Amino acid sequence: MTETLRFFASCPKGIEAQLASELEAFGAKVTKTTVAGLHFEGPLEAGYRACLWSRLANRIVLCLIREEGMTGPERIREATQSIGWENHLAPGATLAVDFHGTSDQMRHTRFGAQTVKDGVVDRLRIAERPRPTIDLKQPDLRLYAHLHRERLTLGIDLSGDSLHKRGYRRELGHAPLKENLAAALLIRADWPSRAKAGEALVDPLCGSGTLVIEAALMAADIAPNLNRERFGFHGWSGHDSALWLELKREADARASIGRKRCKSQLFGFDQSPQAIAAAKANAMRAGLPALIEFRGGSVAGLVRPQTLTANTGLVITNPPYGERLGELPSLVPLYAELGQRVREQFPGWELALFTGNPELGHRTGLRARKQYAYKNGPIDCKLLLIDVPAQDEAGEQPTPDTPPSPPAKPARSQGAQMFANRLEKNRKRLKSWLKRSGETCYRVYDADMPEYALAIDVYGERVHVQEYAPPKSIDPAQAQRRLLDALGVIPGVLGVSPDHVYFKQRERQAGKAQYQKQAASGERFQVREGRALLWVNLRDYLDTGLFLDHRPVRRMLAEMAPGKRFLNLFCYTGTATVQAALGTEAKGGATDSISVDLSNTYLEWARDNLALNRLDPTRHRVVRDDCFRWLETAGSEFDLIFLDPPTFSNSKRMEETLDIQRDHAKLIELTMARLAPGGTLVFSNNQRRFVMDASVTARYEVQDISTKTFDPDFTRRPDLHHCFLLRHREGA
Repeated sequence: MTETLRFFASCPKGIEAQLASELEAFGAKVTKTTVAGLHFEGPLEAGYRACLWSRLANRIVLCLIREEGMTGPERIREATQSIGWENHLAPGATLAVDFHGTSDQMRHTRFGAQTVKDGVVDRLRIAERPRPTIDLKQPDLRLYAHLHRERLTLGIDLSGDSLHKRGYRRELGHAPLKENLAAALLIRADWPSRAKAGEALVDPLCGSGTLVIEAALMAADIAPNLNRERFGFHGWSGHDSALWLELKREADARASIGRKRCKSQLFGFDQSPQAIAAAKANAMRAGLPALIEFRGGSVAGLVRPQTLTANTGLVITNPPYGERLGELPSLVPLYAELGQRVREQFPGWELALFTGNPELGHRTGLRARKQYAYKNGPIDCKLLLIDVPAQDEAGEQPTPDTPPSPPAKPARSQGAQMFANRLEKNRKRLKSWLKRSGETCYRVYDADMPEYALAIDVYGERVHVQEYAPPKSIDPAQAQRRLLDALGVIPGVLGVSPDHVYFKQRERQAGKAQYQKQAASGERFQVREGRALLWVNLRDYLDTGLFLDHRPVRRMLAEMAPGKRFLNLFCYTGTATVQAALGTEAKGGATDSISVDLSNTYLEWARDNLALNRLDPTRHRVVRDDCFRWLETAGSEFDLIFLDPPTFSNSKRMEETLDIQRDHAKLIELTMARLAPGGTLVFSNNQRRFVMDASVTARYEVQDISTKTFDPDFTRRPDLHHCFLLRHREGA
């Protein structure tokens, strides 16, 4: 009589039910389902068959004990010692223990693994067998131990490496799906049945080809781990090699027949030549090159392949879904184009769309009939199953020669249309001013509609979008929907490519946060402001390198600076210094300048701005220091000083925190000590409710010029900054 054994199969979270159905098809009896795994019973053949054929499992474990009351290391060691390891581990074999879970007394998995290993050694010593050598990378036998609520499951890992590692994927491409997750998506989309019926499969964004390759393995009845050379059971003393060879021969025969009988056509498209090359190499290693056709091509150019003969099939894809916020502007049109092309080229098919951003999925313009939750690593995702509408009788069916139609404008919600109208109105309002001024960098929208809380700035042919973080009272899904509405509208209204729209989320920053990188693209470009050329980076930092609302202040400094000694405190990227140094065409600029800041990043940027405008670094110096400390020790006087501190800073490189409302009187006093008689201090800050301290107005001449320092693109936000001119009183 065949012995019934107990097994445990682990899998990604969310596919436990699918794995149970798969294992039952192998003749196993599922006894219990847990999070990310399940227990089943059956003969050894069931375990072997699962190792060879499971498309969904990570590991198959032969359970030796499942003991309750494992309160501490002593009990675990005793339970481990009770197992006849001499029957499982050959003399001289190497060993590794994977321990999962913790308890009050077992707080570290490494300690748990050591405890299990000690129990094995104790048993082998009693049996007068040699002590095994530990090999964590490639052991002969790998043990699996799991401790949960004082229950210990301990057994032999029959798999070895995780079963999702089929062996074909060495070229990963961008953000690949794990093979067993890809298989789960295909099974949920009913691909195995579709393949038996001879339907076709298309992945328009195939990347390294995982979805298409897994689909081909199913269509050709090929065991997913047929090409694996070694499993965990190969180092197990209880391994039944005859049984395994029989199962392997059966799988080889099924694969040979399946390749010949496969009726499905499979296509993978990607616009990246590197991704297509990786996909082809992966398919070659999987032994499937004749079953799959990989082609270069973008979603916008997706057409029905000329060689495609099937009338029905599955379009399945895993498009990017904006793990990084900055990716969103280009993804809204991508999803819209995907929906349009699928409707046009594959009517009557099914679209299976896997995304971590279901709201983006709605941008396809297609309604999902079903959706299923999955985890892709740490990301919560949805598989949307969508019936692509069939062409009506009057409509034309696509043919292999039908070219793609021009991108259609996606349908807009009422709110999106209102937003587009406001954006267009603002653009027209600024048109005459822009023509007169020649400015190419300006703000076109600043939360004009509270529901669309964005600041939108134009930088030539690029657009910088910042979302003000919505209050907690706003439903996050609704906020996301409005954001995607806006990102879908902006390129068309402003006439820019979606790839030239840069998105960030704006929150109150403290300390060094404004200096911290959001990305590391190094993507910067030049813009012109008046006589100056300036470097701008829209991607890598929260700020772009150019505060647009201070444009009139910089213009004023240029007019005031000719022949003056200029000091720029909290200089940021040195844009004010460049304008002061260039001055006016008629009178020239400042004779010399010093720019002070604590950030190495922005000081380097300032040097680049000075160099871009061919300004002499010996006359226009850049100094890294705390402005308070520098003012207290400096001995020079200046005719014109620009002081533009942050509202708040707790940078570790400063001796104390800075709160501009609290500290401005002291800061102004230190700065005025460096101002020459007859000179002018231009003091600016962004504290919305700023009030000048009475001690400052009593001691110095103070003129509030805030209302004069806003160009037409910032007149809606008169509290965005405050600006004052300060001079020494005569005779003081």
